[in-house]
Amino acid sequence: MNAVLTLILGFVGIAVGYGFYAKTINQKVIQPDPNKATPARMYMDGVDFTPANRNVLFGYQFKSIAALGPIVGPIVAVRWGWLPALLWVIFGTFFIGWVQDYSSIILGVREEGQSFGALSYRFVSPRARTLLLTFIYFYLLLIMGAFGKIVGYDLMTNPAVPLGVFAVIGIGLLAGQMTYKWKMDIILTSVITVVLALVGIWLGTLEPVKNFFSAISGSSDQVVFGSVTRPQFLWSLIVLIICYFGAVLPIWRWAQPINYVAFWIVFLGILAGTIGLFVWHPTFPADFPAFTNWSGDLCAATDCSGIEKIPGAIGPLWPLLFVTIACGAISGWHSLVSSSGTARQLEKETDALFVGGGAMFLEMFVAVLSLLAAVVGVGVSKGFAGYVGLVAAGKNAGVFAVGLSEMMARVGVPTSFGLPYGSVFLTLMALTIMYLVVRFMRVASAEFLGDSIPLFKNTTFGTIVALLLSALVIWTGFWVRIWVLFGGANQLMASLALLLVTLWLASKGKNYLWTLIPFLFMYVTTIAALLLTAYKVLSAVVAGGLPVDKVVGNVLAGAIAIYLVIAALILGWDALKAFQRFRAETAKAEA
Repeated sequence: MNAVLTLILGFVGIAVGYGFYAKTINQKVIQPDPNKATPARMYMDGVDFTPANRNVLFGYQFKSIAALGPIVGPIVAVRWGWLPALLWVIFGTFFIGWVQDYSSIILGVREEGQSFGALSYRFVSPRARTLLLTFIYFYLLLIMGAFGKIVGYDLMTNPAVPLGVFAVIGIGLLAGQMTYKWKMDIILTSVITVVLALVGIWLGTLEPVKNFFSAISGSSDQVVFGSVTRPQFLWSLIVLIICYFGAVLPIWRWAQPINYVAFWIVFLGILAGTIGLFVWHPTFPADFPAFTNWSGDLCAATDCSGIEKIPGAIGPLWPLLFVTIACGAISGWHSLVSSSGTARQLEKETDALFVGGGAMFLEMFVAVLSLLAAVVGVGVSKGFAGYVGLVAAGKNAGVFAVGLSEMMARVGVPTSFGLPYGSVFLTLMALTIMYLVVRFMRVASAEFLGDSIPLFKNTTFGTIVALLLSALVIWTGFWVRIWVLFGGANQLMASLALLLVTLWLASKGKNYLWTLIPFLFMYVTTIAALLLTAYKVLSAVVAGGLPVDKVVGNVLAGAIAIYLVIAALILGWDALKAFQRFRAETAKAEA
């Protein structure tokens, strides 16, 4: 298999999926009206409801949905072999991924920007609102745990990374000022801010700067508590502080402009990596298996002797591969961004497919590129054993940074810049999602608890509670289990979003099979994955031998998994009754 052929397969998936399937659904089922007033125009408040240029919104949407899922997910999933991972990325996006993203936007736009909590109350049952809001809150908490560990423990502790990240944040704030206050041309704003951001990333690679951040971080031998070291504690705390500002400030002031600048940093990395692959056109290494084994046991696929912390097996390909690739094919996080964020910023209904469907297909391409970063970026020089060594050391994100720098080197980008660029790339992919996660957490808690405990309606209080709970998960969770648990919750959230859209379509008498079938597959798959993960983490506690912080993390993870399954089963039962009611009403109307 050749890397260029793999990229071409990705392009074909985009061309057919977006150019034919998505456009057919858009024109024949949804039939968007460019003249109909959207919630962004009807309720414009300058905070959440803000009409945005479709190109700016595309950048915001892509950067808001594309986090570490399409990067780390395929890299971890390669443990089952590159072929199953590649097939799920392409066909999952084709039949399920774009469907959820686009339909969630349309649902939000057509229903006046209402949240999933309000929509579940209307379309499912009164108790569905409570269940879904608590489900969303715990699910978002798992995102913070999974991403917080990678950013706070692995990426920001690299002294070449912090300045570049801080530069993008500061320049993003400048971009918001230039766009919304100074009314500057978007092209000029983009050029100025992206160039400044690139300079900031480059400055971060200079030795004096790296020495400065090394001194701030302190020694990794210093343990603060449990197994958390001083650098891990410090940078995860700074990450949470950044998330505070992203959660409380208006969308136009923080999240949208920072995500827009970050989008260009990510896009340039994707472009350079893609061109590098075409120039390089490497063949997949002979020792990098297309399929390893059903259990994903790395040591059964290569010689693990001499590799510390041997990773062993995660579990069976079904259902775990489908939740390990947590965003590259389908992601529940996208439905929250699309319904509660993008739907409130869409200027015209006809922009929905370009923004929602287009951003998801671009994320699919990122997932393909990430897979190639592992298979050829690392595999050509280090072989499959080199990949296993990086995974065993917990450097899943590092696999991508190394692979991307190899690709960029083929177009003349020196590795001394390419490696830090790849790390900043990854940090931005996660961080620009995390503050939106906290934002949605405080909105969900206000909607759920605000009437009984008015303090949760206070923006600052709700945000701080979300951050404290996030810190607990970050500092106690075992990353591999947290990632799989996050993936299971993430894909289950996707299935529930598809369920809501299906009920909405049924209530309107429209064709719903294109959302019902994906819902059924994801619902069954993700419940199985969550139950399996809960069994493993709680079994480890019963077996004994874990340090106290890991016992707390495992019990917390197992409890959350069990609750999510119970909530999903109840929601599914209520939805079935609602579905039968809508079908009966439609049949009666047609009679």
